[in-house]
Amino acid sequence: MFDIERWQEIFDTIRKNKLRTILTGISVASGIFILVILLGFGQGMQNGIAAEFKEDAATSLWVWPRRTTIEYKGLNPDRQIQLRNENFEAITTAMDADYEKASLLFFPRDVQVVYKNDLLVYNIAGTNGDLQIIENEFLSEGRYINETDVRENAKVAVISNKIKREVFSDLETPLGEYITISGAVFKIVGVFGEYGKNEDEEERIFIPITTAQLAFNGSDKINNMNFMLPELESFDAMVENNTAFTGELLRYLKQQHNVAPEDDRAIRIWNPIQEAKRYYALTGGIKMFFWGVGFFTIIAGVVSVSNIMLIVVKERTREIGIRKALGAKPWSIIGMIMHEAIFVTAIAGFTGLIFSMGLLELLGPYVEVDYVLNPSVDFKVAFSTVILLIVAGMIAGFFPAWKAVRVQVIEALRDE
Repeated sequence: MFDIERWQEIFDTIRKNKLRTILTGISVASGIFILVILLGFGQGMQNGIAAEFKEDAATSLWVWPRRTTIEYKGLNPDRQIQLRNENFEAITTAMDADYEKASLLFFPRDVQVVYKNDLLVYNIAGTNGDLQIIENEFLSEGRYINETDVRENAKVAVISNKIKREVFSDLETPLGEYITISGAVFKIVGVFGEYGKNEDEEERIFIPITTAQLAFNGSDKINNMNFMLPELESFDAMVENNTAFTGELLRYLKQQHNVAPEDDRAIRIWNPIQEAKRYYALTGGIKMFFWGVGFFTIIAGVVSVSNIMLIVVKERTREIGIRKALGAKPWSIIGMIMHEAIFVTAIAGFTGLIFSMGLLELLGPYVEVDYVLNPSVDFKVAFSTVILLIVAGMIAGFFPAWKAVRVQVIEALRDE
């Protein structure tokens, strides 16, 4: 039940000791403020890392060959591994159920791209239609490479928004225009863009993989294979599935190209989800560190509340003795001390919460540094932290209150 006299006593005590109460409140509020800001930046790091890996499909992986580093089956090290169409076909046939999209790339060498007698300094890449989804590209105009183009060795090309701006700025659309690649004429059928910040892909002109191999002496050679695995219910499940697929893929390629099982450099796989796992583990550790810093900062504030309550009990020892002499119950005295501790802790805690959440709301959306994006914190988590702080303040007030109850009436009345 609301006891107005008790609240009057609390406010009287606060008014008599304004500076002491304010400093104690600042100590508690700063603990909550620091904790929420640190947790916000921890979440901002996770947001930033997630944004970095969303530049391409989250479950994709890239495979490319390099040179062997270990002698194996009588073959010398430093052999250049060459992936071929049959490798891609065997993998896509045997592991068809394990992935959603698969693409391959061939990069013709020493080719010249010309448009209306102007030499264009862009790379050519032969591929199939699945690359658009794996690379997280969007179509601005027209269409992408399709199965019919690959099957019929079509002479069509897809350019980027960047190339459109730099070469075809005077045209309403580049669709239907023709470019010449080392003497072969290709019709532009689409314009693509990149969702991410990486513009390397926009330096490329894509043509059908079969056309690239046939027209530019590629035979059956390929430079890269790319796969996109299905997204599963949990991140751990995707990591497990990704690890299993990668292991099987490496075993097959090493066996086909006589690469030692322990040679980790001959065939390389760039795996965003494995990279993300390492980064998330790092951010998880950083967040735990932030929790630790914030926790001990809050503990420091709670200890200061407890110390202030001890001082209050010392100052009011004679008053407490008189109350006991007049028949005041022990829990009444405990409640008097604890109410003040809880009130100071709650006001300071919510003040720190409001300031920290307000700061994150105002400035968070504008924070865009490397691997930190939109620092924020779940309000439920922050609010729960304040509730725990209030509980801690209640405990902090209990011990001084218990000490007050144990004071003998005679000794209390003698106190000066």
